[in-house]
Amino acid sequence: MLFGVEFNDKSELREQMELYMDQLEDLSGKDREDICAKVQAASERLTQIDGMINARTTGWKTTRMNKVDLTILRLAVYEMEWDPDVPVSVAISEAVLLAKKFGGEGSPAFVNGVLAKIAK
Repeated sequence: MLFGVEFNDKSELREQMELYMDQLEDLSGKDREDICAKVQAASERLTQIDGMINARTTGWKTTRMNKVDLTILRLAVYEMEWDPDVPVSVAISEAVLLAKKFGGEGSPAFVNGVLAKIAK
């Protein structure tokens, strides 16, 4: 859902989340609420999150980044900075795993490098 923020108007976020959630099977009401809350909270902080990412990258501002890598970074930074239930090391580890699965060849190293700089 956070990936969709790049392609949809912010005013459509709630509707887009509902459409997406309706397609998922075996999703408990609690999981649905947690996912929606995290996406909403992260999307409200995109300016701050992007600023943190931009401050720690050279030659790769958020406007130039691969959208998959950018989304992974945004989620991880949100979790690192504002989600007390997710330890920093777990946020980084999960982000690298997502980058391996969904990103390009250099995505895991790129994501790990950026997040390591933010974690300092």
